[in-house]
Amino acid sequence: MEAAKDIYYVGVNDHSIDLFEGQYVVPNGMAYNSYVILDEKIAVMDTVDAGFTEEWLGNLEKVLQGRCPDYLVIQHMEPDHSASIPAFLAKYPEAQIVGSAQAFKMMGQFFDVDLTGKQKIAANGGTLELGTHTLQFIAAPMVHWPEVLVTYDAAAKVLFSAGFGKFGALDAEEDWACEARRYYFGIVGKYGMQAGNMLKKAADLDIQTICPLHGPILSENLDYYLNLYATWTSYGVESEGVFIAYASIYGHTAEAAKCLASKLEEKGIKASIADLAREDMAEAVEDAFRYGKLVLACNTYNNSINPFMQDFINRLVERNYQKRTIAFIENGSWAPMAAKVMKGMLEGCKELTFTENTVTILSAMKAADEEKIAALAEELA
Repeated sequence: MEAAKDIYYVGVNDHSIDLFEGQYVVPNGMAYNSYVILDEKIAVMDTVDAGFTEEWLGNLEKVLQGRCPDYLVIQHMEPDHSASIPAFLAKYPEAQIVGSAQAFKMMGQFFDVDLTGKQKIAANGGTLELGTHTLQFIAAPMVHWPEVLVTYDAAAKVLFSAGFGKFGALDAEEDWACEARRYYFGIVGKYGMQAGNMLKKAADLDIQTICPLHGPILSENLDYYLNLYATWTSYGVESEGVFIAYASIYGHTAEAAKCLASKLEEKGIKASIADLAREDMAEAVEDAFRYGKLVLACNTYNNSINPFMQDFINRLVERNYQKRTIAFIENGSWAPMAAKVMKGMLEGCKELTFTENTVTILSAMKAADEEKIAALAEELA
């Protein structure tokens, strides 16, 4: 597939994977993207997961049509992009490897390969001349590993965007934003400042095509995608509404959460709700960052909080959750303290506003509790 003039896609689809990075559910698989730039000199952009090395080398061979690549550019050293480096070197021993200094350090950790005379370090702002095409390297440390590069080809006006992308194989029909958002906040979200800095570096480039390492090649409506990334990297609010995340044992806390959702909807406020014990946790994290208001509804458990809620809040804190309004619904039969515990877990987060109303339920919902929930709904609205 031609991604742009002289640039060809040679990546693979993985439909055998169930968990990406051993934790993210990927019902529609994953794409491991790799590209070839055919010029006076040939550059291959990244490799693929070890389980697809032979398929990738076959794709590469078809595009090369007997030529040998001069360079293999490694933008990111996670094994789903770098694991086929040894096989590439075995097949094309004359090629040079291009990457950041940190990437070469990691290669020595991952592989037993002799890179003597084969290393070409790509510094921030450095270039690689291929002929018509000149590659410009932009350092993107901690987006989301320290060695990451993104690469710009001015001739084709293509940005090879490295770690940005989405879940899902390329032959899957699914909404881009949902899976890109889940991918971003799950994997890159902790490093919003660094990702935002990278976007600023790329802001003055004339970009007509984005070639990521996961997900489809983007060549239309680029403002839509870039504006979403600008919102995500700055921890901005993408959608108006309230996200209600609950953890419940016997259903009483769930009843309170659903009551709040109903009262918000009656006021014309969109309310998205998730049972943390049953919904994909990465989906819940995604929604917490999508909306500007978050309600945490939880039972007291072992003098603390429900383990699913604890996991959820830990994930938010780990990803630098900020710039949101937070409300609490707690439940307890003799010593309700979930709200205190949850608020304490969030104390280190920046720019959080806590509602004046906190709803406390003693065991089960009563008429008076519904009135307290109505007051909370009014404040959130």
